[in-house]
Amino acid sequence: MPTNDEVAEALEKVATLLELQAANPFRVHAYRRAAGVVRALDEPVSAVLSRAGRGGLRAFGVGEAVGAVIEELTTTGHLGLLARLERELPPLLRLQRVPGLGPALAKRVHDALHVETLEELEVAAHDGSLSRVTGFGARRTALVKAALAGLLGRTGRAPRAPDAAPRPSRTAPPHLPERHPARPPVALLLDVDAEYRRQAHAGALPTIAPRRFNPGHAAWLPVLHVTRDGLAFTALFSNTGRAHALGTTHDWVVLYWGHDHHESQCTVVTEHAGPLAGRRVVRGRELECARHYGVGWQRPLPLRAKAR
Repeated sequence: MPTNDEVAEALEKVATLLELQAANPFRVHAYRRAAGVVRALDEPVSAVLSRAGRGGLRAFGVGEAVGAVIEELTTTGHLGLLARLERELPPLLRLQRVPGLGPALAKRVHDALHVETLEELEVAAHDGSLSRVTGFGARRTALVKAALAGLLGRTGRAPRAPDAAPRPSRTAPPHLPERHPARPPVALLLDVDAEYRRQAHAGALPTIAPRRFNPGHAAWLPVLHVTRDGLAFTALFSNTGRAHALGTTHDWVVLYWGHDHHESQCTVVTEHAGPLAGRRVVRGRELECARHYGVGWQRPLPLRAKAR
């Protein structure tokens, strides 16, 4: 069941979308005011509705129409109005929802990358496409990532751009150095990976059409946003050239997480050799994964040492 803060955030999103579509200012104000009311309640808004129905909200100055929207969200966990407004918003206006992306920059991104949704913009920010657009250096790209984290429901703040990945081996995907001061345990990473793959294979996640390696513009890439242990995760199948070359685009899962002005990432794969064969493994943390699974594992010797 959504918290009061989550309900308030949804109402604020509705107000912003209505404002972008030049809706009646009084309607926009009604949603913003209702968001403030919900956030200030000293009990769950669902409890108010359960006890007194929409009349309980009217006592706080929330009108019938907005009250019905709040009731839908607290009852079903979804908001049809918000989804409809998102669909109806023209792509350029949709991109301008991101703080710092005015009309000129939004048009530049749209024209260069053919990005039309916030989810597509997030993928472009993470896979390096956005940084190749004129005007998007490391700082601005990091600010866009942070803004998207909030707009797409993640709680991580102001991520820092990760370092460049080392040259990958023939069998392993890239693994970026961790920047988060306390790395999430592999059990948590594997759990998020399992949830993503489960929902993706069930067709339960929204999909986007990545621009790289996708000439037909098919919306095949599922995206998961979830918060665990205070960390906001985004999970996607790997859409790198390496993954496509090895046929692992539906096996390698890239996890991003943000917290305390940092963003980190890792890649989870199915191991094909050794005692971890057949198991999901966080690249770069194989020893911890072996301990997690309770199996013996020894780090492979360097190739030069093996030759002796």
